[in-house]
Amino acid sequence: MSGTSADGVDGVLVRFTGSPKYPSWRILASIHTPYPAKLRQQLVAVGQGSAMPAAQWLALRQAVTAAQAACARATDPDRRARVVGCHGQTVWHQPPQGSARGASWQLIDGPLLAELLQQPVVYDFRSADLARGGQGAPLVPLTDTALVAPTGGWRALLNLGGIANLTLLPPAAGPDRNAPLRGWDCGPANSLLDLAVERFSGGRLLFDEGGRWALQGTINETLIQRWLQEPYFQQTPPKSTGRELFGEADLERRLQELGSDVKPADGLATLTAFTAAIVAADLSRPPRVIELLVAGGGCRNQALMNQLRRRCRGIWLRPLDAIGIDPQHREAMAFALLAWWRVLQLPAGNPAVTGAQRGGQLGVLINP
Repeated sequence: MSGTSADGVDGVLVRFTGSPKYPSWRILASIHTPYPAKLRQQLVAVGQGSAMPAAQWLALRQAVTAAQAACARATDPDRRARVVGCHGQTVWHQPPQGSARGASWQLIDGPLLAELLQQPVVYDFRSADLARGGQGAPLVPLTDTALVAPTGGWRALLNLGGIANLTLLPPAAGPDRNAPLRGWDCGPANSLLDLAVERFSGGRLLFDEGGRWALQGTINETLIQRWLQEPYFQQTPPKSTGRELFGEADLERRLQELGSDVKPADGLATLTAFTAAIVAADLSRPPRVIELLVAGGGCRNQALMNQLRRRCRGIWLRPLDAIGIDPQHREAMAFALLAWWRVLQLPAGNPAVTGAQRGGQLGVLINP
């Protein structure tokens, strides 16, 4: 899995056994392989609409495929995997609008990946849901019900990657036990923060390690409350988004509103608190959540976690590894499970999450 942050590829080798719907699982190996700096720069640029000739697009697709193959080999050097699930690299996500269908572009050459690895590959997980009228995202909530047990009340899982997204799991008992699974993209997380750090540091830094820079700043709460009124944050789920909405142009606008003389620490403090405020606003709406499990790179940002605790009062907040899942493994494991379901020809799509007209199988299976 490589997410909106486009910093590299997370790989897991996971064994699933038992019931496909609620499998037992065990992580056998895991690794993170960073993208080379030039490749990451290209991916961030095209993910914000930068134009390129067709020949360069083809070269970029091959470079991404080679990076994904390298991660798979490093994760599974003995080729124990029966199938490789690969999400690819999202370069543009366009949710449905009105009567117009949505589209989403995950850059990967599936046949080339299968040939490089000499293993079956499942890729292109989003297109089928989009064809059925859905958002094509988020997809990780579809696997959360299989991997995370329900509890006594509504349980939420938050991913803080480039984009912040939520899964809401219905309780194990009570009047809401048969309520549908819920999930959506809340808005920006590391996408704006990383771009701001790169700008403020003159390219010297790519992210705010531990949130230390933001912790030194003062938050502009007035601006945060104004930003929360923007159309995307008022939109009800299902909804999804990415760098095409929350990228460089969006950062530029917000920095202008903060003022040309804004101190970097103050800018980062405000943007960090903004992400937490978006999540808190979403969780303030029904149903009432009693627990929030946090995953993704943002869970290591102490400034962001502090703001989540302050703004999500009354909710038990803890990292995902508190229930035995490494926060960095969740998304890669999700696409491994989606790949297994595709091999078994099981439906995975969920209209309650993506808004598709019906459920069905997700992903394209190809053999070398």
